[in-house]
Amino acid sequence: MNPRSYILFSVALALCALAAVVPSRAETTTGAAQVAPVAFTQETLITDLSRQISERFQLRGELQLDLARPFPMLAVAGPVEVSILTCPARLSPTLLLQVRLQKDGRVLGDYSINLKAQLFRDAWVSRMPIERGSNFDPAQLDTQRVDFLQQRDVVPADGAEGDLTYATSVSASRLLTWRDLTRRSLVRKGQIVEVSAIDGTLTITTKALAMENGAAGDMIKLRNLESKKDFSALVVADARAQVRF
Repeated sequence: MNPRSYILFSVALALCALAAVVPSRAETTTGAAQVAPVAFTQETLITDLSRQISERFQLRGELQLDLARPFPMLAVAGPVEVSILTCPARLSPTLLLQVRLQKDGRVLGDYSINLKAQLFRDAWVSRMPIERGSNFDPAQLDTQRVDFLQQRDVVPADGAEGDLTYATSVSASRLLTWRDLTRRSLVRKGQIVEVSAIDGTLTITTKALAMENGAAGDMIKLRNLESKKDFSALVVADARAQVRF
């Protein structure tokens, strides 16, 4: 072999040896993607717990959770399954949960987690003074964002339905509570009401004296105007009641 051929042959052998020991760029990138861990952070945990607690209690509004103590980050590849093992029966401003973390069916650990909770919803607040006995009217009200875990008795802006009246006088700029409202009476004590007695397809209508107030769906005591006997009937509308046999 002449000197020139020998040199070319030696260079070719060196290049082959280098290719055997140095991985390609694609191989290096793929290997890194397979082993790179993804940190399971406090934010990830809070997001998952917020979703599960909202579903468990069928919450309406915006639930905000904060950890009372820091939670350690876990370096794992891929998503982690969060399971609530024990949870209080009632949602409150402080919660103690037992939580299990799993990855691909393997238990990573069981943890006791203390949470601070807030549940924000819009509540009704009076725009002007409102007198007792007035009918409930949203036009007289404004809304205010409130933590319903701290003020449980306030009336949510999306929760006051049906015929309501004010059981108390309300000053201006005050949050409404359920104690301020009552169902509107469709029948009042001392009022003459129309009573329908229904037996199958047969209906008989008569008049009776109301012995007490009643809202829609209430069973109230009435007095027959002729026999003076008392009986019970279901309030169905203004000055109307019903008896079924």
